[in-house]
Amino acid sequence: MSEGKKVLLIYTGGTIGMVPDPATGVLRPFSLDALMQRIPELHELDCTIDLHSFDRPVDSSDMRIPHWQALGELIHHHYSSYDGFVVLHGSDTMAYSAAALSFMLEDLQKPVVLTGSQLPIGVLRSDAKENLLTALEIACAQNADGRAVVPEVGVYFEYDLFRGNRVHKENTEDFEAFRSPNYPKLAESGVRLKFRSEAILQRKGSFRYHPELSSSVGVLSIQPGLSLEWLRHQLHSTDMACFVLQSFGSGNLPTDPDFLGILKEAIDRGKVLVNVSQCRTGAVQHGLYGTSEALDRLGIVSGRDILLEAAWAKLMHLHGLGLSSDEIREGFARPICGEMSL
Repeated sequence: MSEGKKVLLIYTGGTIGMVPDPATGVLRPFSLDALMQRIPELHELDCTIDLHSFDRPVDSSDMRIPHWQALGELIHHHYSSYDGFVVLHGSDTMAYSAAALSFMLEDLQKPVVLTGSQLPIGVLRSDAKENLLTALEIACAQNADGRAVVPEVGVYFEYDLFRGNRVHKENTEDFEAFRSPNYPKLAESGVRLKFRSEAILQRKGSFRYHPELSSSVGVLSIQPGLSLEWLRHQLHSTDMACFVLQSFGSGNLPTDPDFLGILKEAIDRGKVLVNVSQCRTGAVQHGLYGTSEALDRLGIVSGRDILLEAAWAKLMHLHGLGLSSDEIREGFARPICGEMSL
């Protein structure tokens, strides 16, 4: 491998990193040596690869704020030493981790590519090999002037690179597990790796790291006939400062005065409510129908075309910065790193 460009490969856990133990056949996390033996093509990449593995690999369902902070701190600490980073991660919560990292790593100038697989790397029909090789290729891709081609957090899976805060896991069975319904792909892998420069963020500021994330964010999915007592209890919980409301269609909520009164009570008490559609494709549009025209007046923030994972992570980020309720509302309404349209 080349001594020029360098990529740090970070293994957090998940399906992709499992290989059979030679003695027992039991699937265990790989070492870099084992990885090189299984994928000799790694030697042909135009970069040097270093491996860092979590001391205790984490199933992605167990990912929590400390794990994201450990990831962010690792990237921050090694930022000047590497041209790019690849994070091997379980697919179930990969979209949440990618969204969280996108806000933690402000004005990122280098690629951070999350990838994984539906089958372990040690299984014959695994999708892990292609996902890993292409993610590494993306992480070390540079323009003629030496700048990174993709200076942002991305998710690479089954021939497609997506913006990390614009993606969600859609399928548990197919290799094409992820989808970005409201934003185009950043790159496609075929005979050639095709980057879409018009879709990739153009960074202007200096890289800054924000480790602060708040756990005081909840998600409430609104259903027909929802108990108002249950809703009041959830919204008035003292340890929750912000909520993502999953509404119907283009942002519609019940017009029942008692329902809206409970939302107003919560806002008057300083809670931040963000309206995100239960539909993955399309956008919230306050006032498009009569059932949503009162929401702006109440002080509910429109999430527009943001996805649930990104909305949740953005509120964790903004509240973690210690902002006031009004500052969070104002901050949420503005795109930070391409997570929503204007």
